[in-house]
Amino acid sequence: MTYSMDFMLKIKQGIGNVAFGMTPAEVEALLGRANETERIENADEGETTVLHYPEFGLTFFFEGEAPTLSCLSVENEACTLWGEPVFDLDERALVRLMVENDFPEQDVDQEDWGERRVSFPKANIDFFFDAGDLVSVLLGA
Repeated sequence: MTYSMDFMLKIKQGIGNVAFGMTPAEVEALLGRANETERIENADEGETTVLHYPEFGLTFFFEGEAPTLSCLSVENEACTLWGEPVFDLDERALVRLMVENDFPEQDVDQEDWGERRVSFPKANIDFFFDAGDLVSVLLGA
């Protein structure tokens, strides 16, 4: 069976047909079995289930007693946000796109591993840059 994926990011909603609040089984019904499944124990927050789809450049994070999708990571150049191909945009253009769509507040940090993170807290989205190039997007519910 062949699965297709829509890479349109939807702020606080998900990506394509994958919506925050879905279970791992619901995501696998849409995309097929994950290439890798990981379980991470967090002392404070319980267990996180992670589904990796390297063929799509997607990673999904499920949390809670009855795990539901709470966060996702995208590393796919087909990804769009408000119709714009985000991986084709530089940091300044991404900031302008966010501001034009009513998300002006941002935080910028240099991560220990070297990437620059530009976060928009009200949108629950982080953009990670390496040497000026966007390398991943983290979107939360």
